[in-house]
Amino acid sequence: MVRGYLRPMVNLAETKQWLADRFAGLVAEHGVPGAAVAVSVGGEVADAAAGVLNTATGVEATPDSLFQVGSITKVWTTTLAMQLADEGLLDLDVPVRGYLPDFRLGDETAAATITVRQLMCHTAGFEGDLFTDTGRGDDCVEKYVATLGDVAQLFPPGRMFSYNNAGFCVLGRIVEVLRGKPFDTCLREHLFTPLGLTHAATSADEAILHRAAVGHLDVGGEQRPAPIWSLVRSNGPAGSALAMRPRDLLAFAQAHLDGGGEILGASSVKTMRERQVTLPPLGLMGTSWGLGWEIYDQPGGTILGHDGGTIGQAAFLRVVPDRGVAIALLTNGGDPISLYADVYGHLLPALTGIDRPPFPVPPAEPEPFDASRYTGTYSCEVVDVTVSQDDDGRVWLAQTPKGVLAELSEADRAELVRLDGDTLITREPRHGLHQPHVFLGDDGSGRAEFVHSGRVIRREAR
Repeated sequence: MVRGYLRPMVNLAETKQWLADRFAGLVAEHGVPGAAVAVSVGGEVADAAAGVLNTATGVEATPDSLFQVGSITKVWTTTLAMQLADEGLLDLDVPVRGYLPDFRLGDETAAATITVRQLMCHTAGFEGDLFTDTGRGDDCVEKYVATLGDVAQLFPPGRMFSYNNAGFCVLGRIVEVLRGKPFDTCLREHLFTPLGLTHAATSADEAILHRAAVGHLDVGGEQRPAPIWSLVRSNGPAGSALAMRPRDLLAFAQAHLDGGGEILGASSVKTMRERQVTLPPLGLMGTSWGLGWEIYDQPGGTILGHDGGTIGQAAFLRVVPDRGVAIALLTNGGDPISLYADVYGHLLPALTGIDRPPFPVPPAEPEPFDASRYTGTYSCEVVDVTVSQDDDGRVWLAQTPKGVLAELSEADRAELVRLDGDTLITREPRHGLHQPHVFLGDDGSGRAEFVHSGRVIRREAR
């Protein structure tokens, strides 16, 4: 046994050799400019890196290089909030207004009833992809939450899961109010310091003190540095800027594996792992969601995790509590999902005996179907999604980015085929993944009210 866990399938020396033999080749194979990986088995860590941090400068990636972890930050934000619960300062089932009396949304009933728990598990129901820039001051999160007064409510609180960045900014603001400190200060004082992190940053100002990765975007088939380093600071609690080396990310994961370590009580660690909402089949996402954590129910055991995506950077964290194993992969462009599939496809079964959660795949010979329930335009703050069916019966999904995403990504068109019931899936993979689209509800005329691919997007009214 290793620290009371089930024995890993192989020892760490074999994993180190596999990383030395295979990791650099996989990074190059998938066109990823640079990447770093770390594996923890019972608290013992092995790490590796390959490629470059910036194609314009050629600076090499090392295991100590900082990459943005993106939305993995949400697990950190939840942990900060659960520390407050440990101290008796926060009740998860109290409405947000119990801590933020001025909290407003477009739907007054929802704003008055949404609970802290619903923020943590993405069931609050209001539109969440809002990247409003409220400046770089320590009051930016406070100002951001004050901009939500007109935000649309997609469905009643608690009805279903819809990934919500804005909800975690609200949660971060609750942490600020109860601590009396800016969010970034809370991260440093209540997580960085007790964990002993040495290679972590909450902003570009801190990241520049280290070897820091720059995100890359595909421009004419070439990986080029992104025009900005991070998203806006106001979205910090949702994951706009937090960066670190994989080893430091695993120090955080290890605290959760060790029952909370120096940062959290054992009961809060357990609570964060409890299933709060079941998810439809959404591709890379889990089968359900806890508090902060995604949950992947697999034959042989349960995997916890979270992914993150920022401007040209992608991050993956998987934790297997019963085996005492955690794996972090951080990347800065190219095809990170295919790299994830290969790296975790080897490491998870080798170290835990549990296979990587499979990606959904379309049928080899899709059958024609009537798509009238699905056709039309669905719209949110950052994208318009239009589903159409041509004269040959083929179904197409067109996505047109809006707002801040319009400057960083292009319109996309993909063919959809039926996977199962009201779930359609892209016929061709994009970055190694056939993305499912689940159509939900009824707009009153038999047509779907929502399309769900992780976020719920509502059909435009006629």
